[in-house]
Formats: sequence, C-alpha cells, structure tokens
Amino acid sequence: MPDLLIELFSEEIPARMQAKAADDLKSRMTNGLVEAGLTYAGAVAYATPRRLALRVDGLTDRSPDIKEERKGPRVDAPEKAIEGFLRGAGVRRDDLIERDEKKGRVFYAVIEKPGRSAEEIVAEVLEDTIRNFPWPKSMRWGAGSLRWVRPLHRILCVLTREDGSDVVRLDVDGIKSGRTTEGHRFMAPGAFDVTGFDEYEAKLKRAHVVLDAGERAEAIWQDATNQAFASGLEVVEDRGLLAEVAGLVEWPVVLMGAIGSEFLDLPPEVLQTSMKEHQKFFSVRNPKSGRIERFVTVANRETADHGATILAGNQKVLSARLADAKFFWENDLRVAKEQGLTAWTDSLSNVTFHNKLGSQRDRIGRIAALARELAPVVGADAELAEQAATVAKADLASEMVYEFPELQGLMGRYYSDAAGLPSEVGVACQEHYSPLGPSDDVPSAPVSVAVALADKIDTLTGFWAIEEKPTGSKDPFALRRAALGVIRLVLENGLQVSLDRFIDVQLVRHKGHLIDGVSDDDVTDLISEIAEHGVFGAAYRTLKARRNGEKTDGLDAMQNEVPDKSVDLLSFFHDRLKVYLRDQGIRHDVIDACIEMDGNDDLALLVKRAKALQAVLETEDGENLVQGFKRANNILSQAEEKDGVEYSFGADPKFAEDPAETALFDALAKAEAKIAPAMKAQDFETAMAAMADLRGPVDAFFEAVQVNADKDLLRRNRLNLLSTIRKTCLQVADLTRIEG
Repeated sequence: MPDLLIELFSEEIPARMQAKAADDLKSRMTNGLVEAGLTYAGAVAYATPRRLALRVDGLTDRSPDIKEERKGPRVDAPEKAIEGFLRGAGVRRDDLIERDEKKGRVFYAVIEKPGRSAEEIVAEVLEDTIRNFPWPKSMRWGAGSLRWVRPLHRILCVLTREDGSDVVRLDVDGIKSGRTTEGHRFMAPGAFDVTGFDEYEAKLKRAHVVLDAGERAEAIWQDATNQAFASGLEVVEDRGLLAEVAGLVEWPVVLMGAIGSEFLDLPPEVLQTSMKEHQKFFSVRNPKSGRIERFVTVANRETADHGATILAGNQKVLSARLADAKFFWENDLRVAKEQGLTAWTDSLSNVTFHNKLGSQRDRIGRIAALARELAPVVGADAELAEQAATVAKADLASEMVYEFPELQGLMGRYYSDAAGLPSEVGVACQEHYSPLGPSDDVPSAPVSVAVALADKIDTLTGFWAIEEKPTGSKDPFALRRAALGVIRLVLENGLQVSLDRFIDVQLVRHKGHLIDGVSDDDVTDLISEIAEHGVFGAAYRTLKARRNGEKTDGLDAMQNEVPDKSVDLLSFFHDRLKVYLRDQGIRHDVIDACIEMDGNDDLALLVKRAKALQAVLETEDGENLVQGFKRANNILSQAEEKDGVEYSFGADPKFAEDPAETALFDALAKAEAKIAPAMKAQDFETAMAAMADLRGPVDAFFEAVQVNADKDLLRRNRLNLLSTIRKTCLQVADLTRIEG
C-alpha cells in the first residue's frame, strides 16, 4: 500500500489560520479519498508559515470494482419513462434484463464501474480541495482564477511505494505538481526533491525548517524558560501567544532582552499586554517582586552576531511603545488622584451603550440602583455596592483602556486605589465583568458579586425590553454568556436569590424610558411596591388601586409588557441552566420536573431540588416509584376525562377492602407527615426519600387491587386514592416530566 505526501507551498500564511487550515486539508482530502473508494491507515497534517503538509499512510492502490443492479420501470411502461431510466443508468436498451415480479415484468440495469487508480483519485480530490479551500480570507493574483490565502507557488504530491515513488500529476491554474520543495527562506533558500515523508521531514530540518508546530512551540518554551531560569526569572505562561509565535517562525531562535528601567514601575499587566499585543513578546517576571523585568522574542533565523542586532531593534521599538503606555498611565493616575473617578463616569454620558438603551452613564445609574437592592441578598454593604457600581466602568473613559480595551476592569482597580476609594470598591471594579466564560473565575467578595449580578441582569433585561434576544446561533450582545454568568455567580456563591423580583425591577427601569406616559415617579413607586410584594403583578395592582381615578395609561402599558418579558427571560435562564447542569451530569428531564415547581426563579433552590431528585431516581425504589406514579396518573387522567369530574378529594380508608389498599392509605399519611415539613424546610433529600418509600405500598396496591371496580363507591374511593398519590408526589417535583 502506498503512502501519500502532499505539500502546498505559498507565501506566509497568517499564524491564526494555520491550525484550522491543516485540519481542513486533512479532513477534505481524507473524506474525498474515502468517498471515492480508497481507504487508509492514518493521516497527519502539518503547518508552517509557508506550507501546509499532509501525510497519509497505508493508502489502497485502487478503488474496488463496483457492480450494481438498478431497478427500472415495468416492461409495458411508457417509452419516455424507459428512455429516462436508460439515461439515468447510462446503459443501452440492449443491456437491460427483464424479471418477473408481483406487479409484472420489470426492467433491470446491471451497471459495472471499474475501480480507479490511487493516482487518478488523489489528483481529482486534491485539485477540488485546492480550488475550494475554506480560507477565512483569500486572494487572487496574476491572471488565474485560483484563490488562496497568499500566492501559491508549489504543489508537492508524491505516492511512495516499496519499489519507489511517483509524482501524482495535476495542474491547477498553471501550477504543476512535482516532488520539489524549499527550505528556510533565508537560511536555506534552495529547492530540493523528496521521495517520501521521512526524507521530506529530514531534509526540511537540515534546511532549517521544523515541520511540526507542536515541536516548534515546545522548543520555544524550553529555550525561553531555560534562559529566564539562568537569570533567576520566570516566563509568564501564555499558551495562546506560544501557539501564535510558533506559527510565525519555521526555525525558532529565542532571544531575551531587557526592559528600560524607566518602564519597570508600570503595572505588570500593562507591560504584559503592550508587549503581547504589539510585539508578540513573552513577559519575563521576577518571582520575588512580581515585576516584569525582561522580555522574550522569537526570531526566525540565526545570525552571525547571535541575534544582537535583532534584539537591539526590538528593544528600540518596545521602548517607543512603552513610552506611550507610561504617558497614558501617568496621565490617568493624575486624573484619578486630582478629580476622582466621577470625572470619567460623567464623560460617559457622551458614549452610547445602545441607541435604544441610552448612554453608558445611563446604564451606570441603573446598575448602581440594582446593586444597592441586591446587596442585602448577597451579604454586601448597600452603600459600598452602590459606590462600586457607580465607578466600576469609569476606566472605560481612561486613556489606558482606550489604547488597551482588554485591560478594562483591571485598570479600574488601579485607579480606584489611586483615588483613595475603599478596597472593596477597587476589587469590584476589576471583578464585575466576571465570569466571562464557563472556565473563568467567579467573584466571591460580596460587593463584587452584587455589582457583577447587577451588571449582567441590567444587560439581559435591557435587551429583552427592546426585543433584541438571541436567535439561533446569533448572539451579538453575548446574552447567553451574561445569563451563564448570573447562574454561576448564584450557584458557586450559594446564593438564594429570587431572580423574578430583580428581573421585574430592572424591566420597569428600562420600560420607564421606553413607554410614553410613564413618569420617574411611576417607576420609583412601582419599584417600591415590587420590593414589598416580590413580583410585578401584585405591585401593579396595589399601585393602580392607590391611584384610583388617576390616569394610568403608562402603568397599564407596563402591565401589558413587563410580565410576559419577565417570564420569557426567566425561561431563558432555565434553558442556560439546563446546559450548565447537563455538563455536570444532571438529566434535562429532571431539571424540567423541578422547573415546574414554585420558586423556580431561585436557581440555587432549583438545583438543590434537581440533585436530590436525580439521586432518588438513580435508586431502584425511585425509578419504580416513577412508574407507579405514572400508572396512577394515567388511570386517574383517563377516568377524569371519561367521567367529566375531578377526583381530588374524599379518599376514605374506611372503604378500603384489601389489606394492600389499607397499607397504601397508611403509607401516604406517613409520607405526607414527612414531605410537607421537609419541603417547607427545603430539605429535599428527606422529602425525596419519603416519596421513594411509597414504592412498595404503591406496587402492592396495583398488584392486589382493581381500581375500576364494579362498585361505584369503591371505584370513586380508589380513584381519589390515586389522586392522593399524585398530589403527594407532585409536592416534590413534577414527575410527569420524567422520561421513561
């Protein structure tokens, strides 16, 4: 079986595209080969700045011969139908055979397709792959129609067998395939031929090209850490930067340089960000002081002066970059110390957050108000929470964050400390954006939690208020991420928060500016009533009654919109919670069963109930009880539909005729005595265990008793007993939602 080697040699491929391009080359080639009838033992793709390469081992020599029988129309079918079948099958009338079937004699065509050579198939698949390669961005050059990420120079395509190797011939817009490639652009610019992968990889290395990106990354990291260690320093780990730099060089040469002493007092994050974003440098830190003191750069060639000239040029450019950063830092510090952070927050009134949701300054006001209301629930000081929310986004107007947006929040902490604000405020400035993703750290400081929750809830309610919700895979405002952030803040801090109340409050704040006829007093009064009643509906009715006779068109419009949006947003939280819990092994039907219960806006309570229910369902008693419950519910539902009545009361043990029936009455009474107080105390484990204990009596009842008895009194009593089973179990969770 031959081995296949492909190399597509071009001008420099952007580092961010290389890994995906290598995967695309592998998948498109191997899928195409398999679809054409070839099989293979293994395939590996590689990428360097100037080449994509693919190695396919154990490829079959030919595709198999295929013999296919295709059924056609009846012999007496119209002539046009027969002609159409002949064209589709690619055969002549004389080639057809006839067979007797139940509905008469039918034409069959026997189609034989001889196998094709590996060379023919590889050439066909490779040309299609090159012409239709899915680059994020591509270009045309010269007079041809071929599009590639950068001008394509060579196509190497070789099949290697035990007795030698052959070039797979193809021509793509004048670029003919061959067995020739090139080494390093500067250190080994000559071309050379290869006969197979082993020779290809070895000759490339001799020509100063490391083919494997992982090997390049490992070499960079080892050399960088060794040089830093020799100076008593350590390299700040950054796997993303390491992968990017490995994609910028074919022959990595690691050089370590010094940072000018005038820049060493800049915050380490500023130095690290500036060097990474502008220069692709690694930061080298003093482990004792935590200061960034040096940098590591990676050159793409060896030089006679061992990189001295390269290092000097990089240090010169870096100094210019850091001089800008130092100017921004010193200027921002002066503003923070002399004017305070409110100078920046006031200027944010000129920065639009969204054309329907106002400015960033408007948003800060809403977040601060909500943070104050959330503070008691999360154990934070209300004054500090409001103060932190007021200045948390101030750094958005600073020069440093304008230059480096990724430092927002972090710079807010530095500026808060410089302005002399409480430490809790500074921490909240840094942490209120978190968590940004499923693996990001979750704030735990109470003030930070209050501000982070307020920020995310305001974002979600705002976009719900203006009907800008995620649709399908589109989520331009990262609302799914915001909802997951709320979920993680609540669950990982063990908070019992009734989200419904705070969703209503913030929807009122948003709608107060969107609905005509709603005054600031209306908004204030509604929020006060929600705080007292807990939900919007009761607050609206109370305020409406208090203003009896007054014109309340704005309040009525609010009543028509806020409840529906609140329910819809809570449902969105539940959907994200299902995804979050699914990754933790909680079944979606278990979550659905708990969502149907009262208090489903308390996510911590909901999760606690779901975990207890799943634990019970994983036992034999729990699983069998669900079947017994469903049987009882089905019989009861059918009887209620047939009789047109609801059997929801009146079950009396004195009418029991069978010992199993009497035992079930006793078991239900004991279960109720345990379940009701346990549910009130939110002791779901006890409640679930008491429910599971019903498994035996319920099973025995159905084995011994006929529910639809001939005696009408006995039948009604037993149906009401089934209603008691349903009512008792539904206190714990909606078991009708459990699958299976």
